[in-house]
Amino acid sequence: MLGGAAYRIEVPANWNGKLVMYAHGYAGTGEALGVSNPSIRRHLIQQGYAWAASSYSKNYYDVRAGVEDTNKLANNFNAITAAAGRTLATPGRIYITGHSMGGHITGAAIEAEAAATAVNKVRYHGAVPMCGVMGDTELFNQFTAVQVTAQALAGQATVPTTQWSTISAGVTAALFTTFPSVPTATGQKFVSVLQNITGGPRPLFAQGLAFGGSFPSLWGALGGDGTISGILLDNVLDTRAYTYTIDGDTAGSSALNATVQKITPAADANRLRRDGLRWIPVINGEISIPVVSIHTLGDLFVPFSMQQTYRQRVNAKGNGNWLVQRAIRGASHCDFTVAEQVDAFEAMVKWERDGIKPSGDDVTTAATVAATTYGCTYTKNTLGPDESGATRALRPAILASTPACPG
Repeated sequence: MLGGAAYRIEVPANWNGKLVMYAHGYAGTGEALGVSNPSIRRHLIQQGYAWAASSYSKNYYDVRAGVEDTNKLANNFNAITAAAGRTLATPGRIYITGHSMGGHITGAAIEAEAAATAVNKVRYHGAVPMCGVMGDTELFNQFTAVQVTAQALAGQATVPTTQWSTISAGVTAALFTTFPSVPTATGQKFVSVLQNITGGPRPLFAQGLAFGGSFPSLWGALGGDGTISGILLDNVLDTRAYTYTIDGDTAGSSALNATVQKITPAADANRLRRDGLRWIPVINGEISIPVVSIHTLGDLFVPFSMQQTYRQRVNAKGNGNWLVQRAIRGASHCDFTVAEQVDAFEAMVKWERDGIKPSGDDVTTAATVAATTYGCTYTKNTLGPDESGATRALRPAILASTPACPG
């Protein structure tokens, strides 16, 4: 244990002098801590990389603990390996990668704010956030935007969002004949708004809703009061910037925007602290190292819109040249093939090593994202021995239900 966190470190015999820190995703609210291997572990070891992963000192959606404990483990790498009988040189390069909440940890750990305020500081040389919460608290705003849309279209616009549990069954019945794959006529309007909130028209959205399996996770997360269990005590939710669009229905869109609830956050709910990172560490776009970020198009739990938010923030800070993003034709949350993840990781390493920026996708031009071939460039459907169960199950269904990519 290190500072109350379990950890795992693996150093191959032919270590190349580089260390990869892996940040795992949300692990619930239980007390049992667990360490996860990176999905590209086999590749890392074969290529000579050492890797390390922390359980974090507590669960919950505690990105603050995730950043601090991952950084602390990186800083103690040499002491830990020496105590285990292997004296090593200080790593020449330290990279960081992670999935989902671990993507948020990855994105936050490389920010200028973390460099200034974290208790445990690490200078990372490159990063690969995957299916990450790259908009930090904007994801929670998005959940709430989806909820108030559903309530308004189901005739429950005035019911406080915190009373979701009392109306959710009725709202679900009003919007879906079969949840979530068969919407009612009113539900079709909701689905249109949902698509626009989560990234706009794009390939794999329909498959993500019909069989991807991530939308029920979003639906089950609705009804929050804007606090984060075990982490944040004040309401951080803010939907005031949202405009809701039902495609092809100007009058309906206007009516929806006139009736939908607007949620306002408590002042300074996620303010800076004097003792380290914020309660929910932010991703401001203040980066100065190579970042290659990947995201599946059909993800409706941590949607593709997170990549659009990230791009906007990074560009607003003048750091767009440090970010490459890649869209993957997956139908669920984090259902990448190992090959897609390896490609992103090695693209980042080559960029950092050789100074040659890799190619990526435009994530913000609506017409580009809506093209039927969007996401084809970096999607690799060949399955290897280390694929997740979700990827192994979903890729054949995706290929059977979508137009083939060119070539």
